[in-house]
Amino acid sequence: MILFQTMQSVILWSVAATILLVWIGSGRNPLYAVQSFIKTLFQSKRFTISFIMLVLILLVNKYELQFEEWLNAGFDLTPFIHQLEGQFVYHFQNVFETPVLTSILSVFYLVVFQALIVSSLMIYVSTDQKGLATATCYAIMLNYLIALPFYLFVQVNEVWSYAPASVEFLMLHAFPTFEEQYRGFSGIDNCFPSLHTSISVTVAMLAFKSNTKIWKIITGISAFCIVFSIFYFGIHWLSDMIAGVALAAFASWAGMKLAKMDSRDQVSIRPYQAKG
Repeated sequence: MILFQTMQSVILWSVAATILLVWIGSGRNPLYAVQSFIKTLFQSKRFTISFIMLVLILLVNKYELQFEEWLNAGFDLTPFIHQLEGQFVYHFQNVFETPVLTSILSVFYLVVFQALIVSSLMIYVSTDQKGLATATCYAIMLNYLIALPFYLFVQVNEVWSYAPASVEFLMLHAFPTFEEQYRGFSGIDNCFPSLHTSISVTVAMLAFKSNTKIWKIITGISAFCIVFSIFYFGIHWLSDMIAGVALAAFASWAGMKLAKMDSRDQVSIRPYQAKG
């Protein structure tokens, strides 16, 4: 089933998902979350600095593919990883492939992944958990900062693109123009570590330090589905996922440290319970 034809459709789905997640996660009107976010930018120096740093590293990441092409210094580890892992992804795909699952997982991979990042910040600032919002900014920034050197100097191609793996790129069933529309944001040899894994798991790890029960459940399920999807679609190797989880563990821990949270404000600035 085709769900996406252009990046515009992915963006619209992502905006809708963000609004829904903020509403469910905070128990408040999403407009209140936007207002709280803007207010926090002006009132919290610590959060503002972390948010600006996150935006800057995202801008750097935007030009990573051009810089990688200019540098032309990567070492291709794809054959070694395939020799190490064998046909794991091939068998994984064959066991689970169904049209319904393809549609559901494409939404998690393309839409929910992006929405989780924005929603986390909105939920935390609107529920008086600004410390966690700051930690999230630092943690996501660290994910990109640590992954970028690997993408520049260690080339690992997506599983489906490596012929001996015999894997199909199932994303094309839901997003036929993926290569034309989305590829510019994610290089085909930028696999190790898996940022889809590391960022979704980072968001979940930090959510488990919050006092918002529903958000813990949502991020936990979302992280599982996103990690599942990287194998299902034939994108990442098992090694990419393992490295991504390790990166998430470090980034979430370091994000908390950088946000300078002590045991008293580690969860929130003042107690809050989401509605519902």
